[in-house]
Amino acid sequence: MKPLRLRRLSAQVALVPTWIIVIFAYIGTILWTIRISFTSSGILPKYDFVGFKQYDRLFQSSRWTISVENLAIFGLIFVIGCLVLGFLMAVFLDQRIKGEGIFRTIFLYPYAMSFIVTGLVWAWILNPTLGIQQAVQNWGWNGFTFDWLSRGDRAIYLVGFAGMWQSAGLVMAILLAGLRGVDEDIWKAARVDGIPPWRVYLSIVIPMLSSMFVTAVVLLAIAVVKVYDIVVAMTGGGPGISTEVPAKFVIDYLFNRQNIALATAAASVMFVAVLVVLGPWLYNQYFRQDRRAS
Repeated sequence: MKPLRLRRLSAQVALVPTWIIVIFAYIGTILWTIRISFTSSGILPKYDFVGFKQYDRLFQSSRWTISVENLAIFGLIFVIGCLVLGFLMAVFLDQRIKGEGIFRTIFLYPYAMSFIVTGLVWAWILNPTLGIQQAVQNWGWNGFTFDWLSRGDRAIYLVGFAGMWQSAGLVMAILLAGLRGVDEDIWKAARVDGIPPWRVYLSIVIPMLSSMFVTAVVLLAIAVVKVYDIVVAMTGGGPGISTEVPAKFVIDYLFNRQNIALATAAASVMFVAVLVVLGPWLYNQYFRQDRRAS
C-alpha cells in the first residue's frame, strides 16, 4: 500500500505546477477581467466600482451591436457550411474511391493553414483589382463585377465563406471516422430492401453520428466566438465597421482606444457566451455520462 500511496503522492506533486498555472493564469485572469469590467479603468486599471456602467455603455454602442450581428451571420455561414460541406466530403471519401489519400490531403490541407493565411489568400482572390473580377475582365467580360469584399453589406458573407473553406476539412475528418464505424450490414440490408442511399443517410447514418456532429458543432462554435484574425486579414473590420466582430472590438478598445474597462466588459460577455455554448456539451459529456455509468 505504501508504494501505491507514494506513487499517488508523487503524481499529485507533479501536478502542482499545472494547478498553479490553471489557478493563476486562467482562473485568476478571468476573475481579474470580470473585476476590471466593473471599474472606470482607462489606459491603466483602477479598482473602483461603478456597477454595470460599462455593460450599459457596451450594449448601447452601435459598434458592439454591429459586431454581434456580424458574429451571428458569420457563425451561421461558418457552422452550417462546414457541417454540410464536411459531411458531403466525408461521404465522398467513404465510397472507397481511388486516390482517397490524395483527396483526403486536399480536403484537409486548408485546415493546416491559420485564419491569418486564409484571410490573406482570400483577400487577394476577391480583391477587385487583383483577383477573380480582374481575371474575368481580362478574359473579355469587361462588364463583370464581383466586388463584395468592398461592399459593407456583403463583405461579412465572404468572410464566413473563407472560414468555411478553411475549417470544413476538420468536420470531414471527424465525420469520416464516424462513417467508417457504421456497420456494413446496415448497407447490405438497405440494398436488399431497395432503400436509396440518401434515405439511409438521413434516417439511419446521420442519427448514428449525432455525437460526432455535436463535437464538430462545439469546436466550430468556439472558433466562431473567438473569430478575429481572419477578419483582420481580409477586411480589417471594414469597409468602415461593417465586418467588425466582438473579438476585434475588444482588441481595439484594449490597445488602441485605451479603455480597459469597456474592453473587459465585452470580453466578459464573450466569456459568458462561451459558457452558454459549452455548458450543455460539458454536462452531457461528463456529468450525464457519469450518472449513466453509475
